[in-house]
Order: sequence, then structure tokens, then C-alpha cells
Amino acid sequence: MAGRAGKTIPGKTTPEKTTPEVDIARQQTAERITVALIPKVGAELQRLQDRTSLSKTDIANRAITLYEFIDTQLREGRDVLIRDNDTGETQTVRLL
Repeated sequence: MAGRAGKTIPGKTTPEKTTPEVDIARQQTAERITVALIPKVGAELQRLQDRTSLSKTDIANRAITLYEFIDTQLREGRDVLIRDNDTGETQTVRLL
């Protein structure tokens, strides 16, 4: 319980104030997976970590999000294109 001038009485605790965002964050739990990477992909993951300073978890989360986005676009009949800004060459992204 709080006393005068914002002081806290020893031995008493005040309830933590929460916002809806904090409550939602507490309810969410991370899903954990174990993944065995082939050597080539393990090396690519290490290069990405070195280049971006992101954690393996961050890279995996971004990769899954990107894959989901591309897959959705392709399933909806859209093309995913990559253009080389220097040459103007355009390639179509396909998932096998």
C-alpha cells in the first residue's frame, strides 16, 4: 500500500499495473522446435548471422514469415518477381 508522497510501506506490495498489450504478451507462449540443418544450410545460416547480427531464432522467424508470404501470393495467382536494378533483368520466384 502506498503512503504519503508516493512512499511504499515496508512489507506491502502494490499490484502491478497492466495494459491489455501486456496481458496478451503474457498469454502468448513461444513454440519451440528442433531442426536438423544439412551442412549447406547450416553454413548459410552462419553467413546470415555474420552479415545481419541477428540470432538464429530471429532468422528462422523471418524465414518462415517470408515463406508464408510468398506461398500465399503464389497460391492467390500472383507472381513474385525479383529485378536486378543494374541490368533490369527480372526473374520469377517459384517455390518447388
